[in-house]
Amino acid sequence: MLVQGDRTGDTSLLDCARKYIKDKFNKPGNVYIGLVHRLDRPTSGVVVFALTSKAAKRLSEQFRVRAVRKIYWALVEGKAPTHGTLVNRIRRHGPTSHLVKGAGGQHAELSFCRLRYREGVSWVEIELATGRHHQIRVQFAHHGHPVIGDFRYGSKVKFGQRALALHARSLTIIHPTRKEEMTFVAELEPFWPIKFRGL
Repeated sequence: MLVQGDRTGDTSLLDCARKYIKDKFNKPGNVYIGLVHRLDRPTSGVVVFALTSKAAKRLSEQFRVRAVRKIYWALVEGKAPTHGTLVNRIRRHGPTSHLVKGAGGQHAELSFCRLRYREGVSWVEIELATGRHHQIRVQFAHHGHPVIGDFRYGSKVKFGQRALALHARSLTIIHPTRKEEMTFVAELEPFWPIKFRGL
């Protein structure tokens, strides 16, 4: 499902959130929903919306200064190392991104650990230090472990219908007014393989 509308005209999660708030609180007219953190259409997991512009601004600042903890799960091809850190520079070219050498592009960094390896597939948990366009997909593909179902970056294995084996597992933020730390966790989609569901 799209997080926000595009030229396809398909219903988006943002549209559904607006309708939900409008109906639940019986609000007249247009309803404000601020999109703070989105995901690519084939990726599942946690997204962040704000109910006020002030909350949206404060939450967006947390993302800007990298104060948000972002954990992803992915199934990648091959036997990934037990753990590691990937540091590269990424440049975006329209709908795709690629790694560059030297001073070009943007700094991209993540750390990961392998949770399980079975039948040529590694289940990895990833913590993003930066949030670049297609970062996880590009970095793992470059290091020989494309995300399952990611044909754009070299995967040769299908994963569900129009889906990637990439899941935004959890986000930890500070509540914009109460200043409390809050962690939101999304369960896996039903089409994830049973063998990669429980630890």
